[in-house]
Amino acid sequence: MKATIHTSKGDLQIEFFEKDAPGTVANFVKLAKSGYYNGLSFHRVISDFVVQGGCPDGTGAGGPGYSIPCELEGENQYHDLGVLSMAHRGRNTGGSQFFICLNRQNTQHLDRNHTCFGKVVEGLEIIGTIRQGDTINSIEVTE
Repeated sequence: MKATIHTSKGDLQIEFFEKDAPGTVANFVKLAKSGYYNGLSFHRVISDFVVQGGCPDGTGAGGPGYSIPCELEGENQYHDLGVLSMAHRGRNTGGSQFFICLNRQNTQHLDRNHTCFGKVVEGLEIIGTIRQGDTINSIEVTE
């Protein structure tokens, strides 16, 4: 399964880690297909670290009204450049917010603490241009 995240800066082609994070991928896909992410902003951008989105109120405190468990086992649980991972307030509290890693050096401490569930395979040059307030126009999932 794949997805295209259409942003105000361009398109990001995503390949999911279904084997390593099936529940997290299923949750993200469900939200994407329902239009949940359409028009939401990237509310948190930290240079050389992450670009974060998926908060319905744009503050970093919102979510879908439920939590999903972390999935931290598997071969792809490393926060490399372009990896999509679930944001949370503590173990097993993720919901809709996700981040995209801007490098490996500053994100390796997140390994096996946040669920990696996909990776940008086309559009890596775009993630570094995203700024706070830029939008997720829509997410198109292809199976």
